[in-house]
Amino acid sequence: MGAQIICRRVYDESSPRDGRRVLVDRVWPRGMRKEEAHLDEWLRDVAPSTALRRWYGHEPDRFAEFRRRYLAELRDAGHREAAGHLRELAAHDRLTLLTATKDVDHSQAAVLAEWLSKKQ
Repeated sequence: MGAQIICRRVYDESSPRDGRRVLVDRVWPRGMRKEEAHLDEWLRDVAPSTALRRWYGHEPDRFAEFRRRYLAELRDAGHREAAGHLRELAAHDRLTLLTATKDVDHSQAAVLAEWLSKKQ
């Protein structure tokens, strides 16, 4: 059985209960120094493409289509290695997917958490 997967904002205080902390944004969080993030990894290659990220613009009414397009990207060769690595991490540790997005429920981290949970 796989580990628990949760999503949080990278700006939130870290917790020992987070387990492995992985930033899944393509762009480094604005205003945050690397030592403040308390990351185990920054896996930018699993993030949505720049074109998809810009199209989505974090507009909740576009989330269903964003989710569909992002899941398709995760199957593409450009994301496959990073997605496989993340899947491996999720199989062995408690995993916290971090994002700078204010609306975590409508983010790539939420899509990834759901996708990883189904892959376990």
